[in-house]
Amino acid sequence: MDNMGVFLQIIFWGLYAGCIYILLATGLNLIFGVMKTVNFAHGEFLMLGAYITATIFFLTGINPYLIILLSMLALIGIGAVVERFCFRPILGTGKLNEIFLSIGLIYIFQNGAAMIWTDEWQSVKSPYDGITIPVGSLFVPLDYILIMVFTAAILCGLYLFLNRTTIGMQMRATSQNRKGAMLVGINVERIDIISFGMGCSLAAAAGTLWIVSGQIFNPYMGSIPAIKAFAIIILGGLGSIPGAIIGGLLMGLAENGAAFLLGGIWKDAISFVILIIVLVVRPTGLFGEKGE
Repeated sequence: MDNMGVFLQIIFWGLYAGCIYILLATGLNLIFGVMKTVNFAHGEFLMLGAYITATIFFLTGINPYLIILLSMLALIGIGAVVERFCFRPILGTGKLNEIFLSIGLIYIFQNGAAMIWTDEWQSVKSPYDGITIPVGSLFVPLDYILIMVFTAAILCGLYLFLNRTTIGMQMRATSQNRKGAMLVGINVERIDIISFGMGCSLAAAAGTLWIVSGQIFNPYMGSIPAIKAFAIIILGGLGSIPGAIIGGLLMGLAENGAAFLLGGIWKDAISFVILIIVLVVRPTGLFGEKGE
């Protein structure tokens, strides 16, 4: 393969991985932006979304890309319950409480999933497995193209929701000034539950696209993606959705570039090398406000 072919391969692999990270990190940033809540169990919602999609697929044989909406709707409901009965009672009591709560949720979700689905590695076979699209000298799997298209469609839908609907504008107002939002009559508790549910639904979309691409999964799959999602939102700027998008793309490209140039062992490590550099040079992230 020529140099251009190698370059295109790194780009497409990076964009594919970046799409998964973007959805996961955007959901995390949506929750943090509105509620200022730290949820280390966010990766478990990716795992639940993956299992819900896989279960429906195994039972019905429906195209897994068509199941993504059902998985997102299911996680909106699960996220709403978690927000109402877990995070709302401790909201504002300190970040340490949120951290310990979310760590507890990690073990609850992981062990609950293992009881329901077992802890064996599983996989979902895409109906488009083996189909490739020629791009220059490179043949790109059709699934990667579809993952990019679905990610773009979900982000466009999120943008329209946040900027063109009343609830979306209330979410933006709450994220900018929570007390001010309450003073003008916005029900911030209602906005919290909607924001948390939507954030979880984006994690479910990431989980669905993750397994449709051929990745194997088990109940413990969410831990590493969640850590990377936190690295991405710190890289892009806490609460910044554009930052999560740019950060996710940069992380995907950096990982795959490092894996090619330095070896696969660096794929996960490079994320944190970048994170450390950003924290030293610009602690607020690429899109964070100085002095926050």
